[in-house]
Parts: sequence; structure tokens; C-alpha cells
Amino acid sequence: MGNYYQPEIETMPVEKLQALQSERLVEQVKYVYDHVEFYRNKMKEAGVEPEDIKGIEDLHKLPFVTKDDLRDQYPYGFLGVPLSECVRMQSTSGTTGRRVVAFYTQEDINIWEDCCARAIMAAGGTKDDVCHVAYGYGLFTGGAGLHGGSHRVGCMTLPMSSGNTERQIQFMEDLGSTILCCTPSYAASLGESINEGGHRENIKLKAGIFGAEPWTEEMRHNIEESLGIKAYDIYGLTEISGPGVSFECEEQKGMHIQEDHFIPEIINPDTGEVLPEGEIGELVFTCITKKAYPLLRYRTRDLCYLTRKKCSCGRTHIRMHKPMGRSDDMMVVKGVNVWPSQIEAVLLKQGYQANYQILVDRIGNNDTIEVQVEMTPEMQQEDVAIAAREKKIVHGLKNMLGIKVDVSILEPKTITRSEGKAVRVVDKRNLYNK
Repeated sequence: MGNYYQPEIETMPVEKLQALQSERLVEQVKYVYDHVEFYRNKMKEAGVEPEDIKGIEDLHKLPFVTKDDLRDQYPYGFLGVPLSECVRMQSTSGTTGRRVVAFYTQEDINIWEDCCARAIMAAGGTKDDVCHVAYGYGLFTGGAGLHGGSHRVGCMTLPMSSGNTERQIQFMEDLGSTILCCTPSYAASLGESINEGGHRENIKLKAGIFGAEPWTEEMRHNIEESLGIKAYDIYGLTEISGPGVSFECEEQKGMHIQEDHFIPEIINPDTGEVLPEGEIGELVFTCITKKAYPLLRYRTRDLCYLTRKKCSCGRTHIRMHKPMGRSDDMMVVKGVNVWPSQIEAVLLKQGYQANYQILVDRIGNNDTIEVQVEMTPEMQQEDVAIAAREKKIVHGLKNMLGIKVDVSILEPKTITRSEGKAVRVVDKRNLYNK
């Protein structure tokens, strides 16, 4: 049996769990209809009244919400409470300047932290552990979520944030860190540094909770071997709450979705049709307890499948398979969401044509990203050094994305033209495998 934070909820019989979901869904639909003009208009357009939703069996009647809707309603269009009742906001990286933001009441924060606490305890965490949080802090949800979850469990919490590897290792040794929370690529990098520096025998880590970017089973095994730990996957989205929407237990055959707060569906990404359990499609979430920023039928664009097969850990909540890809073109590079449209916006603003290619790879355990873009014939005539042009683009991309991107400026007509869809992204990482 598993190590639970809230056993009465995590092991609740499925029939009782679904009854709870139905009750909360009915209440939430009425709530958003009354408090969020966007939903009221959207439901009226779809010909749906709150009274039409009598339980989870009616969820399919509600319209979908997309990331474009969130951007269009930026910043306050989805607020379900007065701003004075919000205690925090978090944000993802934006596309062309319009970011996706999420707001939280104190109760929303409490729920989110409970979700992360469940994930920490599923990884074997207790109040006797030292939880080393090396996810980024700030607008990014990773650091805040696991920090709060660690407090809920009662762990000694090290709010390290990301970077400064030497200091990370020093604190791991001096304070006896036992649970590491960070991106898988940073975990792999830490493992390399620990082993190269001869620190391994002084490291007391037993488990790691890794998310915010795709990672393969091969990478999991490498990290486990490098750090001498068991590595657990965690999943979440800023829009829904942050990390902790789902998490792995010791069985590690999919991530348990916290069904008392989030109702998952799998749909055909082209038709919107709800697919049966076990079929691969796009993951959709409905938040049934969040009040400040409540999302109904939010399309994540992540492709996976769900299973209710009995889990040896004793948890009854449905499991999602690790995402196998996306139904849109977003990439996760160095833990940051990157859209080709963001890169294109920077290039066009600096006078380049849409003749570019984005090359993504993983060298060792680190993501690399390079943008190759052609000069225009006019630029060839100007007396400006290539290096200066490249530096300007690097600066523009850093401002847009928050990460450094390598840039190569090419002669006109260098990039192969396509007669169909242009191949904008070449991702050699092979991150998604079933």
C-alpha cells in the first residue's frame, strides 16, 4: 500500500469519487455562469444552461476552452472572484507578448499545495525528509508548488531555485537533502557534477520529483543511476494550477490524476469527440474546485491515454500515460514553453522574412536550441557585421523567451523551400515514446 497524504480521498471508491465529481461539477458550472461573463456568453452560444449539467455524464455538453481564449481574455477575463480576493498570480511564457496568467484565492493555493503534498508523499516523503526544491521560483509554478507541498507534508524545505550547481551540491551535502524537485534535465546535470566532483558518497538523496519538460524512460534510468534515487514524474499546467495535477506512485505505470479537483477527458483533437478509456487523444481538464481562475474543458494539447486499471499502490484515481506529444506545435526547451510563433515575431520585427528553421537537440543532458534565419537581399547590401545582427536577434529572443537561443544568419535561399507545410522545427531529441 502507498504512502498517502489524504488517504480517505486518494483511496476513495470510484463510485463515491464520481459522485463527488458530479456534485462539484454542477456547483462549478453554476458558479462560472454567474461569475465569469466569458463562460456565460460561451454557454449561451452553445445553447447550454447550467441546469442542463446534472453530473459528469453531461460534461461533454459544455464548450471547450483553448489557450487562445486565455490570451484573448488577458489579463482578467477569466477571473471568477473580485481581484481583492486573489492572493497570488503565476504566469507562463507568452507568445507575442500576451502571456497566460492564472490567479489564486488562498483556498486555491491550499488545494494546489495539497496536490503537491500528495505527490511528495507518493514518492516516499515524510516530515522527516529534507526537500530540495531546485525548480525555478517566481512567475513559474514549479518552485512555488513543490515548496508549498513540502511545507504541507512538514518537510524541511530548501528553496534553492534553479542554477548555481556548486551551491546546490554544497547544501545537499551539508543539510542532507533527501528529495530533489527540479526538471529532469537539471537533475541529470546535477548528477554529472556530483559524480565528476566526487560528491556521490556524501549525497543522501533517496527520491526525485521531476517535471515541467518531457523526458524518456532512458533518461529516468540514467538519472536514477547517477543520483542513486528513484525518479518520479509529476505533471501540471499553470492554467490549471501548476505541478501536482497528476503524479506517479511507486508503481510508476502512469500518473494518478487528482480527480477530486480535476476531471480529465481524452478527445479526438480534430473532431472534439470524447474517446473511450485506453484510446490516445488530446487531454482535456475541467477544474471543479478552483475559484479565482476556473477552467472548464480546457484543451491541454497534450496527447496521452487514461486507464482505470487497479493500481497496486491502492489509489483509485485514474492514471494518465506520460504525454507522447502535442497536438499543436509548442516545444518545451530547458523547461520553458516555446512556440515557433514567438521566434517568428522577433525575426519579423527585426526585418527578416519568414525563412527560418529552429533546430532543437539534446547534447548530454542539456537541451540546445538554434535558430537559422536567412538575410534578405537588401541586408546583404548593408554595411552591418553578421555577428552584430546575430547578437541583436539573440537579445530579442532572450527577452521574448527567457532563455538563450543560438542564432546563425545564412545567405538568402539557403534554407530548403517546401511545397507543402514549411518545416519550421527540427527536434532531434525524440522525447516522446510510448
